[in-house]
Formats: sequence, C-alpha cells, structure tokens
Amino acid sequence: MKTADLFRLDGKVALVTGGGRGIGKFIATGLAEAGANLVIASRKMKNLEAAAAEIRQACAVEVLPVACDVAKEEDLDALVKAALGAFGRIDILVNNAGATWGAPTLKFPLERWDQMFSINVRGVWILTQKVAGVMKAQGGGTIINISSIMGFRGSDEYLHPAVPYNSTKAAINALTMNLAVKLAPFKIRVNAIAPGFFRTDMMAYIETPEFKESRDKAMELVPMRRFGDVDDMKGVVVFLASNASAYMTGHVLVNDGGFLAK
Repeated sequence: MKTADLFRLDGKVALVTGGGRGIGKFIATGLAEAGANLVIASRKMKNLEAAAAEIRQACAVEVLPVACDVAKEEDLDALVKAALGAFGRIDILVNNAGATWGAPTLKFPLERWDQMFSINVRGVWILTQKVAGVMKAQGGGTIINISSIMGFRGSDEYLHPAVPYNSTKAAINALTMNLAVKLAPFKIRVNAIAPGFFRTDMMAYIETPEFKESRDKAMELVPMRRFGDVDDMKGVVVFLASNASAYMTGHVLVNDGGFLAK
C-alpha cells in the first residue's frame, strides 16, 4: 500500500461524541476529509446541525447528527442504533465528549465530582462496550479515547481548579491500555490522544482579559509557545484511525506542543 493510501478512510464509518464543537469538531472534520462518513453526537442539536452542514459542504461524505447525553445509557443505546440504522456498521469510535467544572479544591462539591466521572469515564466505558460488540461482530475496528495531559500530572489551582478532571483522564489512560489488550483478539485497536492547550470553547475562558496572567503562565509551560488548533488535531486522529497506525494499540499519544517534555 502506498504511504498516502495508508491514511485514507474511504467507506469507513466514524462515530464521534462531542462532535458539534471544539476538539470533537476538529476530529470529525479530519476524519471526513480523509473520506469517512460520520455520526456526530452531543447534547446540543443546534451545534451538531451546524457542524454537519459545514462538513457536508466541504467533504463528499454523509454526516448524521444525533442528540445524545453520554451520561445516560438510554441515549447511548439510541446513538448506536441510529448509527447502525444509517450506515450498518461502525468502524471508528472517538470518545471525545467530556466535561470539566471549576471550584476551589477544598470546597469542591461531591455532586460535581460524580458528574464528571459519569461523563468522562462511565459514559466512555458504556459506549465503548456497546460499540466494541458491534466491531467484534463485523471483524474489527478502531477506538480512540480523548484523554488529556492532565491525566499524567497534577495542575496548579490558579490554572486548573477542577480537581476530579485529572483523575478522570488518568482513568481513561488506564482503560485505553487495558482494553487494547482485551480487545486485540477481536482485531479492535484502542488508542488515545492526550491534548494539551487547544483553542476550543472549553478553553475560551483563558483567552479573556481577566485570565491574562493564567494564560501567560500557561504559555510559559509550552515550549512551542502557542495553543493547538484544528490542523494540529486532524492529522493525529486520522493517523490513529487509519491503517497508518495498524500496528499500534494501547498507546496514549501526547499532542501538547512539548508541555509534558518540559
């Protein structure tokens, strides 16, 4: 196979949670540009429909938006059913949907802790289990979990006052490696991407004037001295979704401008 062909996803079907905006939209766009048809899911249909229209206009692929709360198992059942009803298969699953919420560590409310684990870990596991069953029956597939650099380290209170977040992403790293081993006999690869600071809606607060000091301190931690953007994510996810990474599984690929290297 020629090198360029290793990265093509023509005829594949990719399901991307949190695909209506931010990193999820970056991912969905990259997969579509490589030729994959899409199912994009999130709670807000307005964002999904806008993203779907934009991707359809730019790429000759089909895009199905599905409203879904990943914290609700019945929504995940409906999501898988919709994907199979539209396309008959799921070749690529990207578990991107996630949540964060800030509060002082010593006053962090338990209900918010539980909520973040419900979305960032429990929801990922439930959907992965369901889709892995589909992939096993069809002869294989690729699962990509979106982790974070915060899954490898602690974070300063001034920069990231969301104490459960790091633990949820560390759990995703461990789940990725464990499932890679357990699902390999079914020709299912499981990898993860750990992004650093990206220009997304979730990170928009750090671009505001009142967070200038935090933003400047964050940039001091990034050797490349910039935030990641859409093209920085598209190529990485296409690599993991395609035959270009056919011998990779159980890997957490750090995409952070050198943050963890410093």
